[in-house]
Amino acid sequence: MSTEELLFFDKTPEMMPLYETLKNKLMTSYPDMTIKVTKTQISFRSRYVFAMASLPWRKIKGWPETYLLVSFGLPAKKESPRIAQSVEAYPNRWTHHVIVEQENEIDEELLGWIQEAYQFSMIK
Repeated sequence: MSTEELLFFDKTPEMMPLYETLKNKLMTSYPDMTIKVTKTQISFRSRYVFAMASLPWRKIKGWPETYLLVSFGLPAKKESPRIAQSVEAYPNRWTHHVIVEQENEIDEELLGWIQEAYQFSMIK
């Protein structure tokens, strides 16, 4: 793990194992991806960003206190109780946010959505 990634989890180190699980699964599926760490998120990129991981920066009513927020972009809105929030950032470009509190939540369903996002990122 890079120094930037370690520093990203400086205030919430308990979320690092979730990130490592996500990162390892994505690296297995997308060995050509790159990772970019910024102040507010870690982006997983192919040609373009296809998924992001971030930490809570403010409290949101009804959301847990600590979690890893996994986000991805799709051409249409996905409906699922697991998706905490969906926003149409641009026409026909929806950003979806999934709260992850446990490693078993990084499952086939979430990875399937990220696969769709990866393919979408390759054609936009």
